[in-house]
Amino acid sequence: MKIHQLSLFLENRPGAAAEPVRLLAAQGVNIRTLMLADTSEFGILRLIVSDWRKADALLTAAGFVVNVTEVLAVEVADRPGGLAEVIEAFENTPINIEYMYAFTFGRQDKAVLIFRFDKPDEAIARLREAGLNLVESVEVYGGLAG
Repeated sequence: MKIHQLSLFLENRPGAAAEPVRLLAAQGVNIRTLMLADTSEFGILRLIVSDWRKADALLTAAGFVVNVTEVLAVEVADRPGGLAEVIEAFENTPINIEYMYAFTFGRQDKAVLIFRFDKPDEAIARLREAGLNLVESVEVYGGLAG
C-alpha cells in the first residue's frame, strides 16, 4: 500500500531542478509524478519514480541530499466533492495530512492523489473504513491503465 517517494533538497536557483531530472533520464529512471515546493533559499523536489532504489543511489552518489518517505496513492472520485470525501474521512481523528499532490494518471471517473500522512498505517485503516481505494505501488510505478 505504501509508495516510496524521494525528496531532494535543492538550492533555489535557476537550473537547480534540471540537474537531478537530467541525471535520472540519462540512467533510464522514469519520473511518474512530482511536486516542487520552495522557500527563499531552497526547494524540495518530491518524486515518485519507476525505480526508487536506483534513483536514490544515483542522486545520493551525485551529491544530492535525498530523503525517502512513504506516501499513499488514493483514488478520488473525479467530480465536485470527490476530494472533500477523502479529507472528511480524517476529520475528528488524530491523523494529520501533511501534504498532498495530484498524480498524473487517472482511470475512468477516478483521479489519483498522493498523500503524506503523519500516521500512514492508521491512515490506511481509516481509508479502508471509509470505503476508499488505495492504489497499489505496482500500479503507480507501472502507470495506470484506463
